[in-house]
Amino acid sequence: MTPPVVVTIAGTDSSGGAGIAADLVTFAALGVHGACVVAAVTAQDTTGVRAIHPVPYDVVVAQLDAVLDDLDPVAVKTGMLATPEVVRLVAERCADRLLVVDPVLVATSGAVLATDDVREAYRADLLPVATVATPNEAEAAALGLIAGPGVVVTRGGPVPTTNDHGTGCTYSSALAAHLALGADVATAAERAAAYVSHQLTLGKHWTLGRGRGPVAHVHAPTQGENP
Repeated sequence: MTPPVVVTIAGTDSSGGAGIAADLVTFAALGVHGACVVAAVTAQDTTGVRAIHPVPYDVVVAQLDAVLDDLDPVAVKTGMLATPEVVRLVAERCADRLLVVDPVLVATSGAVLATDDVREAYRADLLPVATVATPNEAEAAALGLIAGPGVVVTRGGPVPTTNDHGTGCTYSSALAAHLALGADVATAAERAAAYVSHQLTLGKHWTLGRGRGPVAHVHAPTQGENP
């Protein structure tokens, strides 16, 4: 059976724990085909973000055209969009699909990842057309959002661990995957939370990096695979 397609429009993470890296492995783990549009390139590790390079607008447009025209994704998940122009682009081109908006504005560490004009574009253009938004508490406050049917405020995982880098990305991509598989928002949110809790438990004793390590993005081999 052909899997549904979900596209992430987000930034890279050189440490492999968050952003597009987290999204694609989560999509694969949950049985959907993941496509990607790179909106920003970041230099980051487990201790924080060192640099952000927004991808030129015309290159973002070309990537999005390629995915929408050829693969016709059921759902779209956004992460770091970097510029107000890209925020508005997503609002214009993706409003007719299941749209999970993870408004990457403030990192769990407290680092500010978006400018005032990006925040305003979220408020005015993207959030009104989103199926569901998944801000963390700081982002919800910055955008004036409160929890409700279309807003799931994330607070990290319930598992005591220092290996939680990428938790928000993993949660929102899991939610998008379950929506694409036919779940309603409430069910998708519940299943995404359970998936994140499982992955946090799996990696809670890892020692990767000098800061907050990544949420586990591994899976047990299935029958017939090499261990």
